Amino acid sequence: MPESPVFIDQFELGLMENFIYFVGDAKTREVMVVDPAWEVDTILKRAKAKDLKIRGVLVSHYHMDHTNGIEELLRTEDVPVYVHKSDVPYLGLKSANIRPVESAYEVKCGNIIIQAIHTPGHTPGSQCFRVRDNLVSGDTLFINACGRCDLPGGNAEDMYFSLTKRLGSLPDSTVLYPGHNYADVPKSTLGNERKQNPYLLCGSLQTFLELRVG
Repeated sequence: MPESPVFIDQFELGLMENFIYFVGDAKTREVMVVDPAWEVDTILKRAKAKDLKIRGVLVSHYHMDHTNGIEELLRTEDVPVYVHKSDVPYLGLKSANIRPVESAYEVKCGNIIIQAIHTPGHTPGSQCFRVRDNLVSGDTLFINACGRCDLPGGNAEDMYFSLTKRLGSLPDSTVLYPGHNYADVPKSTLGNERKQNPYLLCGSLQTFLELRVG
């Protein structure tokens, strides 16, 4: 039986140029919302217009510009919210829907498996979401940049190892979907980033630390 096609819908909302994502099964139209924030009414209207069924929330990290829509969304959609356990203390959200998760867990949405990759550095519980040959990277990896490490819970050494070890094994063909619209294009590939992203071109931790001043 052929695999269900992956559905990824990327759209920008908010003052900080956040990318919000629907990720799931193109056949069953079941999706997870990645980082619901800013304009929940727009998120819900977009889901309805595209005939999507929201089955859960994936949180890349706790920062408010990625999470400020969760409570409002839960008033309409009674779904689980998957947050890495290391970020739960920072989230400031008490709800029975919160699911603190360990590293390297998987979520099934329709017939699509979404794999979480724990990538601390921007925050202790930062995580990226791999869906076959696609990676939704939150604020861990941007196009030509990476996330800041000088905010509460950030750690530049952790970021270096997240980029080089945890994401280092993914193939060059992996399509990169970042957490913010900070570049001239909305997506890239890991192959392109390995050729042009200064934070992926560092040959050592020391070089990375000298470059990653934030």
